[in-house]
Amino acid sequence: MPRVIVLDPIAQEGLDLLEKAPSIDYEVLTGLKGDALREALSQFDGAILRSGVKITAESLEGNRRLKAIVRAGVGTDNIDKTAATRLGIVVMNTPAGNTVSTAEHSFALMLALSRCVAPAHQSLMQGKWDRKSYMGAQLAGKTLGIVGLGRIGQEMAKRAKAFEMRVIGYDPFLSAERADELGVELVEKVRDMLPHVDYLTVHTPLTNETKGLIGRDELDLLKPGARLINCARGGIYDEAALVEGLKNGKLGGVALDVYEEEDTWASNKKAEHPLFGLPNVLCTPHLGASTEEAQTQVAVEGVHLLINYLTTGEIRHAVNMAAVDAKTLASMRGYLDVAHRLGLLLGQWRSGAVAECSLRYRGEVAAKDTKLLTAAFCAGLLEKALDEEVNIVNAEVLLRERGIRLTAQSDAQMGAFSSSISVHTTDSNGETHAVGGTLFGNNMPRLIRVDDYRLETYLDGILLFFTHEDVPGIIGGVGTIFGRHQVNIAQMSVGRAQDRPGGPAIGVLNLDSQPPQKAIDEVLAHPSIHSVKVIELPPAGQLPPWLS
Repeated sequence: MPRVIVLDPIAQEGLDLLEKAPSIDYEVLTGLKGDALREALSQFDGAILRSGVKITAESLEGNRRLKAIVRAGVGTDNIDKTAATRLGIVVMNTPAGNTVSTAEHSFALMLALSRCVAPAHQSLMQGKWDRKSYMGAQLAGKTLGIVGLGRIGQEMAKRAKAFEMRVIGYDPFLSAERADELGVELVEKVRDMLPHVDYLTVHTPLTNETKGLIGRDELDLLKPGARLINCARGGIYDEAALVEGLKNGKLGGVALDVYEEEDTWASNKKAEHPLFGLPNVLCTPHLGASTEEAQTQVAVEGVHLLINYLTTGEIRHAVNMAAVDAKTLASMRGYLDVAHRLGLLLGQWRSGAVAECSLRYRGEVAAKDTKLLTAAFCAGLLEKALDEEVNIVNAEVLLRERGIRLTAQSDAQMGAFSSSISVHTTDSNGETHAVGGTLFGNNMPRLIRVDDYRLETYLDGILLFFTHEDVPGIIGGVGTIFGRHQVNIAQMSVGRAQDRPGGPAIGVLNLDSQPPQKAIDEVLAHPSIHSVKVIELPPAGQLPPWLS
């Protein structure tokens, strides 16, 4: 009989399901860590947890029994997915359970901040009857900016429209048609919305692109008196900049549910922050998903996932592997890696919101399971943009949910290569981009096309693309600049848009380290260089967990 361990407190409804499951034995052991956690995990077939316990590589070391881990919630940062995958342990989550609760909490903070609810209450508790000091602002007629229009962002937009607010949104993967359905005005860049908003809320993951997304420079673009809300991830707002903006009067208020140093406070049980105590600040201790309904939903959904997997083998909402047999996955691994990397590349290359993606498989690869390849591309395209785990099981669904049109065609006739994968995307503003890739050997992805340029370059690591006029001295000049800044060039490729010298061209450098902004600025200052773009891809041989 499969045994399940409950590592964190979950709603009673979830425990009741375990109790009623005829073929499952379970035990509740909360607060485990270190050797005690490792020993406990070795005695169970499945585990369910929230965010309290951390399952590390050390806690899984030597485990030969555990088959599945379920996170009753969205984020799986407290689970070492690489270690779990290496041991063949499926990691699943419950992506939709917290959606409404988090959106409602964001809206509650916006309302409370607008009507000075917290300070007015505190004043009344101190025996004061002071109406003049707590003049508020109504939401109707105001403009709300939403960064990230996934599940939570869309729920936030619906509520704002019900309050008669104008809603402006930024999301690179929401179609114009879906935005129209929501009543949201899309912008191409976050900065484009800032001068127009009275309120700003963020609903994105914390990535290299979103860390410090709103800092001092961005605050300068806001209207005086704008109010900011964050129930997503700490670090998206530069907290030092928020303090400065409040003190100099630029900001009318800040409401936070998440913080940069949250883990430190949780472990020390002592919360100190320069924002705490400032006027027009409203803070809560990460309560976005802390409703009875949300906790019940994620517990019930999580227990169902675990029971179904242990009794029938069904895999749903897996974040570290695909529901595909190992033989098929192994036979296609190289091309799946190519498709995934092309998605990652286009996700960083494009500028506007993607409206349409069209894939073409040519040559030998056309005879393979191209639906899997399309899903791998979608996973790469969305990987850095969504606030939930993305893999080839859920990526295509997530893409279509955002109104993005997706098509694919196959052509068995070979072109310049025995197999190739090409992708065309169209942005909401009509701008198009194209990339193409192929596989050398069994595991060497190569980039063979970028827009109108033909080339051949490694599809891994830090890539610097620069468009330029095809004139003498370009390559030497760029090499000299990076040499001066101690940035080593591992590989270089050049491609022409036309098969003759003197026209537009593109250069691609594989760099051993991230180039400093000063070096990029110097390259851009060259009179024959028109644009520079840095793209970060996984190192050679590094696969996503679901493909390992």
